[in-house]
Amino acid sequence: MSILRFKDWLESPQGRYLLGWEQAQFDRMVADLFGYHAVQVGLAQVPLLRANRMPHRLYCAPEDADVRANAFELPFASGSLDLVLLPHVLEFSPHPHRVLREVERVLVPEGSVVISGFNPFSLWGLRRLVARRAAATPWNGHFRSAMRIRDWLTLLGFEVQASGFGCYAPPAASPHWLERWRFMDRAGARWWPVLGASYLLHGVKRVQGMRLITPHWRDRKATSKRLSPVAQRDGGTRKTQ
Repeated sequence: MSILRFKDWLESPQGRYLLGWEQAQFDRMVADLFGYHAVQVGLAQVPLLRANRMPHRLYCAPEDADVRANAFELPFASGSLDLVLLPHVLEFSPHPHRVLREVERVLVPEGSVVISGFNPFSLWGLRRLVARRAAATPWNGHFRSAMRIRDWLTLLGFEVQASGFGCYAPPAASPHWLERWRFMDRAGARWWPVLGASYLLHGVKRVQGMRLITPHWRDRKATSKRLSPVAQRDGGTRKTQ
């Protein structure tokens, strides 16, 4: 269940079809997320942070990355990152709960995590069910529903802000047949939107008791309008001659 073998599978027709949709969704979700430090965990050869504008963007993976580390042992200080991407990491990690706990640890309050995964309630999930136990990647991964991942995030104090499903065509091995089934992408998005093969979730780390403090500009303006310049100098009263 290695994410390294999954990286090779992305070069197949099925992988390119999946990655085409996911790249577009990551681009859309991360484009307007602001901060200073963003990290993509896993699939370092795929630039899923390309649309983000944070000044410091790093790629973290067991090999061939800016930072070499396991997803469940992130070498970053607590509360130091503004954005973390997890592209299919939870499906191929032996410790998915530890991965999410690490993400919660390294994110600043109001920091974001964007997760992609395979939907078990899809044609691709059905393909995994009929595969042999020793099937090749990605069918040997642990497909977990978006609802389950949402529940895990909620337990860790995250609030899911957005989600999306895509890739409704059957997992045909041939590029020709994948192309012939592409009409299902348009139909699926309209008629059975939660049955796509892939999903993305955007969660925000919430911290209880935190309140954003802003200047009381509005109160000051209201006070200025109530009192005339002369009244303000005289303490709010005017003397008669």
